Amino acid sequence: MKTIIIYYSYGGNTKSVAKLLQESTGYDAEEIFTVRPYSSYYNDVVEQGEREVKTEYMPPIIPLKADFSEYDTVILGTPVWWYSVAPAVRTFLTQYNLSGKTLYPFVTNGGWAGHALQDISALCKGATVKRGLDVLFEGDHRKVNKKRILNWAALINAES
Repeated sequence: MKTIIIYYSYGGNTKSVAKLLQESTGYDAEEIFTVRPYSSYYNDVVEQGEREVKTEYMPPIIPLKADFSEYDTVILGTPVWWYSVAPAVRTFLTQYNLSGKTLYPFVTNGGWAGHALQDISALCKGATVKRGLDVLFEGDHRKVNKKRILNWAALINAES
């Protein structure tokens, strides 16, 4: 079986980690997109994101092309929005059945992962959720060194 990287990225930080993982492993990757893109104005997105997280709103997402029956392992990336997963990732985890799969989550944030990793575990009924990775950013500069991310990828590769 195979491994796939699935991620949602608003500002590009989560995408940069997903691309680093993909380049170092050769795993397939696919990005989650909302049907209606978020505003390009950061403050508007912060306000909207707070409302969406607090109400557990799930924005419609564009269907993914991946055939999940081909994969037994999923690496899932999300930015932290109001201490939780981005609403688009909540939609993904609700719409796609990951039961029986092994999931390795990573979260990107600007200061604290909150309860995002725990929320992923709670939303992944029937999946085996492994130790996640917390990737801290300061603006668009990654504060977690590349070696730590690549070591985490090597761990996944060894366990898959």
